[in-house]
Amino acid sequence: MPTQVKQFQAESKRLLDLMIHSIYTHKEIFLRELISNASDAMDKRYYNAMQSGETGLDRSELEIGLAADKEARILVVSDAGCGMDAAELEDNLGIIAKSGSLEFKKGLESAEDIDVIGQFGVGFYAAFMVADEITVLTRKPGADKAYRWHSVGADGYTIEEAAKAEPGTEIILHIKPNAEEENYDEFLESYRLRELVKRYSDYIRYPIRMDVESSRPKTKPDTASGADAADEVLLDGADAAEEPEWETYTERQTLNSMSPLWKKHKSEITAEEYEAFYKDNFHDYEPPLKSIHSSTEGLSSYTALLFIPSQAPYNYYHKDYEKGLKLYASGVLIMEKCKDLLPDCFSFVRGLVDSQDLSLNISREMLQQDRQLKNIAKHLEKKIKSELKALMEDDREKYEKFWKAFGLQLKFALYQSFGMQRELLADLLLFQSTGSEKPVSLKEYAAAMPEGQKAIYYAGAASPEKLRTLPQAEKFTDKGYSILCLTDDVDEFLLKVLRDYEPETAEGEEQKHLAFRSIADAAADIADTEEKEELAAQIEEHKAVLEALQEKLAGKVSEVTLTNKLKSHAVCLSTKGDISLEMERVMQQQPHAGDVPIAKAEKVLEINAASPVLSKLREKYAADPSAADTYAELLYGQALLLEGFQPDDPAAFCAAVASLMA
Repeated sequence: MPTQVKQFQAESKRLLDLMIHSIYTHKEIFLRELISNASDAMDKRYYNAMQSGETGLDRSELEIGLAADKEARILVVSDAGCGMDAAELEDNLGIIAKSGSLEFKKGLESAEDIDVIGQFGVGFYAAFMVADEITVLTRKPGADKAYRWHSVGADGYTIEEAAKAEPGTEIILHIKPNAEEENYDEFLESYRLRELVKRYSDYIRYPIRMDVESSRPKTKPDTASGADAADEVLLDGADAAEEPEWETYTERQTLNSMSPLWKKHKSEITAEEYEAFYKDNFHDYEPPLKSIHSSTEGLSSYTALLFIPSQAPYNYYHKDYEKGLKLYASGVLIMEKCKDLLPDCFSFVRGLVDSQDLSLNISREMLQQDRQLKNIAKHLEKKIKSELKALMEDDREKYEKFWKAFGLQLKFALYQSFGMQRELLADLLLFQSTGSEKPVSLKEYAAAMPEGQKAIYYAGAASPEKLRTLPQAEKFTDKGYSILCLTDDVDEFLLKVLRDYEPETAEGEEQKHLAFRSIADAAADIADTEEKEELAAQIEEHKAVLEALQEKLAGKVSEVTLTNKLKSHAVCLSTKGDISLEMERVMQQQPHAGDVPIAKAEKVLEINAASPVLSKLREKYAADPSAADTYAELLYGQALLLEGFQPDDPAAFCAAVASLMA
């Protein structure tokens, strides 16, 4: 057949130029694409042999070969696949983005164990990113002729008859010379080729083999016997300190493992194998707290192997941390970190997803935001939640270890979603509380509530022990009410966006809505009707004193009133509205623009209606109304101290205390 230079279509020329310079982010991807094509070619040959009744083809003997010649700058990728004739070369390689694999797949009614990887038809041309000249030598099984396709890029290609003894295809790349900031020599180094195969194509079903040059110590010929043997031993001892001689040898090595752990049945895998896989692939010294292995078929078919780490990575809460799962298509690595498969709340999860039917765009590195991907992500989200919930119920010690490492992440995710993820995350939350030595979930808190309790009560404190010392806590604990202890800055903000919690109810039972209520909220009243009526009468009785105190504290508190919440303490600060004292404190600690005012809590000074201080104050005020000024500063300063704040004027506060003592 005479050699004739043929031109790519105009659209193909533009696509080829775009692909070489723009589409693929990493040039190393070319090897993954060529190996995947080789795997597809051998799958096609095997399928065609089964359909035609051909005997003698042993699938286990098929392999993919790599060979590199540094001096000639040649890299060869070979296979024993279906090969191509002249028309197929013209059809598959003359039109860019025409996928022979996809056409083959469409023609299958059903083919068990036939798993075609390539679907878009541009992978072969990725080789032009590293090669300035490509030759394809190919022959179909049983054909009399072989053909050579040759191209130097967008200028066109030739197809001619050639000599090739065995069926299959050889892709011969002439690797470009190094350029400024571009190292192409690496693709001729055996160590680099092994690394790329291990990273991207480790689970291709066929062995990928290459002749690898290694070194070993030379062995001495074993000629000694009898008395000569003893002399040989003495000689060896005398030469022991000498450096051994080394020799270079070449051996054919299989570069890929071919057997993905996740494609085995769960019953065939031990906990030790899961642990070893996790440590090897995700570079963690600690075993995972939980391994999640699931396979799903249907609208989206995929296998997932996920791990819950036992500790957060050192950079987990840093802006540079990247979430994501490894994404495979039929055992071929597509993306190292596919962030779209994990919601932010579960960004700590490590693992992989392998799917046969994901839609891929032309880069094969980047996924379309299609229904398949969204379905997988949705299923994974539910699966992770159910596994974490099971861990909470079945192995509380492990779950508490998980919570210590990643609980803050769940809290922030729930808060930042403005409570929209409550169905997903609310049941996974844990809090310290005054009613338990161990952290409790909201479900457990609600189940332990005594009869008559109408809300879930909370307060900010460093620990439950510290919380019990708060003035407002005594009456709540006396009634047997447990109080959630909010230890993290985000906690109260989180409960504000959640607003309430709906515990599980039996069928036919009315759904409860338990509001979250701070014990420092002015509206948090657990008194009965009789107590409320008595308090109202006392407020009216002390109206003049309370108004005098409020006038003195104008601008500091919005109201001075009496309360029956307190037991041993004389005074406390409560708040009205959505901003609490703890929230105000947190916001003050955050960076903010100097001209933007910080939201302030609306403070209420509450005086214990049963405290002897109140009767003493009334007595002093009756004798000298100005006494209210001193008492106002003392009571307000005391209330601030109890809340962990410093008095507005510490010197004046100390002077007032000294004056009272004198």
